[in-house]
Amino acid sequence: MLSILDRYFLRELAYGVIATAVVLLVIFAGGAFATVLQKVANGSIQPSVMFEVLGLQMVDLLSTLLPMSAFLGTLIALGRMYRESEMHVLASSGMGPRGMLRPVAILTVIATLVVGTVALWLGPLSARTADQVIAAANKSVIAAGLDAGRFTELPGKGGIIFVDSLSRDGTVLGKTFLASDHTDSAGNVQVRVVNAKSGRMYQESDGQNRFLALYDGWQFEIPLGSDNWRRMKYERNDASLSSITDDDSDTDPAHESTTLDLFKARDADSLGELVSRFAAPVSTVVLMMMVLPMSRQAPRDARYGRLLIAVLAYFIYVIWQLIARAQIIKEHLHTSIPIWILHAIVFAVAVWFFWRQNTARRVKGAAA
Repeated sequence: MLSILDRYFLRELAYGVIATAVVLLVIFAGGAFATVLQKVANGSIQPSVMFEVLGLQMVDLLSTLLPMSAFLGTLIALGRMYRESEMHVLASSGMGPRGMLRPVAILTVIATLVVGTVALWLGPLSARTADQVIAAANKSVIAAGLDAGRFTELPGKGGIIFVDSLSRDGTVLGKTFLASDHTDSAGNVQVRVVNAKSGRMYQESDGQNRFLALYDGWQFEIPLGSDNWRRMKYERNDASLSSITDDDSDTDPAHESTTLDLFKARDADSLGELVSRFAAPVSTVVLMMMVLPMSRQAPRDARYGRLLIAVLAYFIYVIWQLIARAQIIKEHLHTSIPIWILHAIVFAVAVWFFWRQNTARRVKGAAA
């Protein structure tokens, strides 16, 4: 059973972590939203799935956001308790280091389990799902900007289209009317009118261009300013829709693979991704250990002095991890041992500082 003091510590620490997570979530969401909007603008993501993709990307970012939230939230909560002399009062009442370690350890276990679940399973799953959502949307005529029962501007082609019905997935059309204009080699403007009993949408094998295949209808070509109209009956007539811009600058196949597949792959990219995934929960444990010595301060100390130092230490710690991961991916390192040595060193230094702070000092010059 948890004591009253343990429940008090856990409540205060949980409030700090949740508040920090909400703030960081808003910041991360702003950056992710800007990235998604840019992809919508260049045509690689359809507007209809923009928010769904954004939500899946935010789930993927939790493996980065949660360790930082746990670290900063716990640091802020314990720092407040030190500034308001709560920790000093509790220490004078007989609460030793174990009294503070126990609730922090409980919170660390919970945070580590959540981060591990996200990093090893939920994050890659959300990344794969986001790609599947984008691919499915790009195959749909609805995502191309068309809607049943109303005239719609033909995407990127300077014309209009009307369909009386659409299938649920947006790939099969009912009766279709299409009108567009173009200028021939002689500079004359021609209007093309097409009707069809049915149609369907398909993509090229590379997935870049979308087309409408229209069946059983008539096509009229009408030159403006002359009377030499042309009429043609057809069984199938294809019309081009807007092309899809493939933006693969930030794609990472290893990140979308399952953890089991990464173990089987045995290549540099897979090893780097595995190191990154397992480093997330391990970093959570290390960061929570770092919180204990870094949160201690006197009531008159600068309010955000320790916080600034802690943020700087956090970024140095993370940057070294990213450098080691990059060296593995570039095959300059063929093992992940240096990263685990880094975790062990930082954890040991944090334990040493915490032990030094809570060990009674000998009085110099005391009488024998």
